[in-house]
Amino acid sequence: MGKKLYIDEEFDVNFEINFFEGLLNKKPDFIEVLAALGDAYTRVGDYEKGLEIDERLVQLKPKDPVVLYNLTCSYSLVNEVDKAFRMIKKAIKYGYCDFEYMKRDRDLLNLKRDKRFQKYFERVQKRNIK
Repeated sequence: MGKKLYIDEEFDVNFEINFFEGLLNKKPDFIEVLAALGDAYTRVGDYEKGLEIDERLVQLKPKDPVVLYNLTCSYSLVNEVDKAFRMIKKAIKYGYCDFEYMKRDRDLLNLKRDKRFQKYFERVQKRNIK
């Protein structure tokens, strides 16, 4: 189910992953490296590892709306829609408001199919347009 990468891009991403993992061995709570590693895992289609990283980041930054949004995406990618729905509500509560990006974010496809999310998203968008 992973994303298709070109050979050069796959080499670059794997290099990044190895580099970031090495940095984390020395400093496990390096937030910027964790964020970059989670993104790299997602780009190669290793959604489970990306999810693990995003869960660690939320432990370190529990009220950061972007970190919460990224965890939402990870839950959606592994089809844990209930968790994704709870997390997107939390991300928005703490200030995530890039609704245009959410509309086109393919990582949220599983969540977007959920009727609860559709109703919630419509309501939140209307509230934030005012």
